[in-house]
Amino acid sequence: MAEQRTIVITGASDGIGAAAARQLTERGDDVVLVGRSPDKTKRLAEELGRPYHLADFVEFDQVRALARELLDAYPRIDVLANNAGGIFSQQTTADGFDQTLQINHLSPFLLTSLLLERLIASNAAVIQTSSAMAKGGRIDVDELGTLRKRSATGAYSDTKLANILFTNELHRRYHEQGLSAAAFHPGAVSSNFGSTGSALVRFSYRLPVMKLFLVSAEQGGARLSFLAGGTPGETWQSGGYYEKSRPAGPVNRQAADPELARALWDRTAELVSAP
Repeated sequence: MAEQRTIVITGASDGIGAAAARQLTERGDDVVLVGRSPDKTKRLAEELGRPYHLADFVEFDQVRALARELLDAYPRIDVLANNAGGIFSQQTTADGFDQTLQINHLSPFLLTSLLLERLIASNAAVIQTSSAMAKGGRIDVDELGTLRKRSATGAYSDTKLANILFTNELHRRYHEQGLSAAAFHPGAVSSNFGSTGSALVRFSYRLPVMKLFLVSAEQGGARLSFLAGGTPGETWQSGGYYEKSRPAGPVNRQAADPELARALWDRTAELVSAP
């Protein structure tokens, strides 16, 4: 059996996060569950016999509290899987941001930043759940913190592109210090994804024809488990983007822009007041 590792999975109470948690626990890893729903997260934790923490990424204060809990509880964090996210209706959070932007990009960035010293000391891997929908994304750093008029799916695509750029820059800045990073597309997963989106998004996911294109939560979770349970430099390469557990080319021209990745990092750090 491979070496046992402490793997923190956000968005672990449902969908691919829960599926990956089951797969990695069965593999023998020490999986730490992070979820938004108290009932779902506790139920899964009891099923797997694993510890859990609660945090809603719609509030930065909850993300900061989560980071403190993780640092207090785990002397090593070998993998941080930033999996929490989704497509949400256009609303403003208490912190003043579009909630899709905050939950999918700003809060995972903040959590990673707050855990960074522990992650580097652990030679950890940071896994980002992105999406092939990043193909339709567009990042303008100057308007990142503004509430520009954008459809829910457009905002989602933007944040999934941001996930890839964040991964690229995390690799550039910290790989020489032992940190590894990868982003991946789990597939269009048959789960609760989209249930918090617009009426059009919810309707689209309920169409019978969608069953032809959707993968199961277990299949999507296996793509997370492939990275979280793998070995950087051997089973996967740091700084890469993966689809179907294989390296994939840039899904968007902006995804391969190193200057944009640097600028996005710096601007995001300002917005979330990251250390």
